[in-house]
Amino acid sequence: MAKKLIFLYIISLILSAAVTLILIPLLKKFKLSQTILKYVSEHFTKNGTPTMGGIGFLTVTAAVYSLSGETSGIPTVALLIFIIYSVIGFFDDFIKIRFARNEGLTPIQKIVLQIIVALVATGYAVYNGLTNVYIPFTDKLVDLGYWFIPFGIFVFLATTNCVNLTDGLDGLAASVSTVVLATLSVIVILETKKHSGYYLNKEEYEGISALSVCAAGSLIGYLLFNSSKASLFMGDTGSLGLGGLIASVYTFSGNSLYIPLTGIMFVLSGISVIVQVLHFKRTKKRIFLMAPLHHHFQHKGYSECKITVWYTVITLVSGLLCITVLC
Repeated sequence: MAKKLIFLYIISLILSAAVTLILIPLLKKFKLSQTILKYVSEHFTKNGTPTMGGIGFLTVTAAVYSLSGETSGIPTVALLIFIIYSVIGFFDDFIKIRFARNEGLTPIQKIVLQIIVALVATGYAVYNGLTNVYIPFTDKLVDLGYWFIPFGIFVFLATTNCVNLTDGLDGLAASVSTVVLATLSVIVILETKKHSGYYLNKEEYEGISALSVCAAGSLIGYLLFNSSKASLFMGDTGSLGLGGLIASVYTFSGNSLYIPLTGIMFVLSGISVIVQVLHFKRTKKRIFLMAPLHHHFQHKGYSECKITVWYTVITLVSGLLCITVLC
């Protein structure tokens, strides 16, 4: 299985780089470019950069996984959720471009659509008995039963929005997501070897691992053009889709409680926004120079490249710690 995963990773990387290279001039031709927030002064020069780059790594992930021979139902559903969240992001991006503004779907429209998809995903999990959750670093499973529905909806909403919030600097969301997905793939492999019985059957686990590896490889191919200075952005097409994929593969494999650990930088992005908003409403003062947290560091004078590297390294260390304890 390890050789197959490496092969899928390499193929996804190569194809994603090729597709992204072709996609950039097409996005420019159809004037699908990003409108930059006026209050992010450091990003003025990025105005007009092609967006919707998530189409590239989404297409490659779906294609490579579909041709991988992995046909298990649960990872296929995770792929469909990836696509559906990407479609929501696509409409959000399209509205921004069509009306030359930074806001696409209204916050209410976006959250309602996300809740609907999350409800369908968790309903599918409950219907198929995927309501067990691993307690991190142990062999213990807790069956949440019907309580899994509110729990699962929270996981999907939190993950998709935190990934979306982290997509604010060149290469940031893609780099962190790559590590988070690769870590999940290793965790799943360890779980199949470590336990005498499987939460899912072996084919389902291998399918989830394969899907995660395909996505991680595709993101690396995309990063060749998204690192500072970015030639294109993933847009909400990419970030909402990635959030949906991460939530799906972790939740369906029983590893949703690992998301705050392996995705610690996503969590910090979300918390920084919540804390900033609540504190400002109460005191009319800001804790951070700007939220999410990466913009605070940017206003402090740190380069986008340095922030992205630190976010990625911290995510990698956190992931390796989780893997080490599981071994």
